[in-house]
Amino acid sequence: MFPAVALLALSYFAIAYGQQVGTLTAENHPKLSIQQCSGKNNCQTQQRSIVLDSNWRWLHSTSGSNNCYTGNTWDTSLCPDPATCAKNCALDGADYSGTYGITTSGNALTLKFVTHGPYSTNIGSRVYLLDGSDAKYQQFNLKNQEFTFDIDMSKLPCGLNGALYFVEMDADGGLSRFPTNKAGAKYGTGYCDTQCPHDIKFINGEASAFCSRCARDTLTPTLQANVLGWQPSDSDPNAGKGQYGACCNEMDVWEANSMGAAYTPHVCSVQGQTRCQGNDCGDGDNRYGGICDKDGCDFNSWRMGDQTFLGPGKTVDTSQKFTVVTQFLTNNNQTSGALSEIRRLYVQNGKVIANSKTKIPGMDAYDSITDQFCNAQKQAFGDNNSFEKLGGLKQMGAAFEKGMTLVMSIWDDHEAKMLWLDSEYPLDKDPSQPGVSRGPCPRTSGDPKDVESQSPDATVVFSNIKFGPIGSTY
Repeated sequence: MFPAVALLALSYFAIAYGQQVGTLTAENHPKLSIQQCSGKNNCQTQQRSIVLDSNWRWLHSTSGSNNCYTGNTWDTSLCPDPATCAKNCALDGADYSGTYGITTSGNALTLKFVTHGPYSTNIGSRVYLLDGSDAKYQQFNLKNQEFTFDIDMSKLPCGLNGALYFVEMDADGGLSRFPTNKAGAKYGTGYCDTQCPHDIKFINGEASAFCSRCARDTLTPTLQANVLGWQPSDSDPNAGKGQYGACCNEMDVWEANSMGAAYTPHVCSVQGQTRCQGNDCGDGDNRYGGICDKDGCDFNSWRMGDQTFLGPGKTVDTSQKFTVVTQFLTNNNQTSGALSEIRRLYVQNGKVIANSKTKIPGMDAYDSITDQFCNAQKQAFGDNNSFEKLGGLKQMGAAFEKGMTLVMSIWDDHEAKMLWLDSEYPLDKDPSQPGVSRGPCPRTSGDPKDVESQSPDATVVFSNIKFGPIGSTY
């Protein structure tokens, strides 16, 4: 994901010094079937489930139902400091459909944008795929493999993002690495990505608040961390940012709405979920000085010069459901090789559709992501090549070797209004300059207030997930 965004949720809480589990709402994971393929027309169904990210969950008093956090403000009587907050507050189960607008049916997952629940209004959601144990995230190594799913995003307008991607989260949500984490993957803990988000409630089971002497998680945290260091968002009444960020490698297989789409590898100089602070997080003007590549190397057909390829009524018609196939090729065509190419194709109405080709002055006609494509794109667009600096596709492949977690989400963007995906971005550049135009949406689109009020019923449906050797899933 391009900007350092704050995903909206039922409530966002600053990060306490532990993760206790509440008992007021039962946690029942919605079932979702997927298929693992061994060859063409030879796929086996696996019964799995999904779990809601911990950031969306209710954090309340362990002795009752009083909120530990309301809007973007702590209850200072329950949370005067991190240690007391951990003692007083518990993370609880979720009403997936009633509160969050999350439903499953067979192999289909539907995420609704705005849900008016019995006690609150929820905006967006983020879920992870659990493995057969129902207590750990399913881990994927897609080197020399392909990953396929069907998508219906016909009801996703400008300013929204129905995303499917992989991040290098701990399989158990940090349960074994961090003894203060009592919730784990069963309650959706341990999120990280290359934006090094500061809005995560729990990072390493500890407080995301001010700590003047703490650096990355290689150091022992001090008890100077303080919930009063949490900074509420100026634009988002539910969000805030703490001192720490949560960083890890990220493969954006699909970021899209009905008007545009991109797939983008992002890499970090570290492996696995890593807590950052200060310069390592790459915040603000230090965007390219951190440990992760926030821009990534994106293939967006519109941005790469073909404005007729994807959208309503176009070659890939987003007014209808279609299949997205992503192939992760290696330099020796084996899982032991280095990741060397990420290829994309589509299937719609029984027709296989090859990816569009670049039509940018000074670039060859690329139709996939390679290190050569990334270098040529960065040069043509005048962009910083932090992707190459931090390891490129080889580093992305190394993350897959470690194992990556599947994420599916729907969200709007308080930082950049999703213009980086579907409009012109950045706004201070001439839109005729190569790489600035990324989609047909107006420059004034994507304001979360407008999107939430005008498109509350927006939905995205992910279905028919398959993975296996190249050529086996479609």
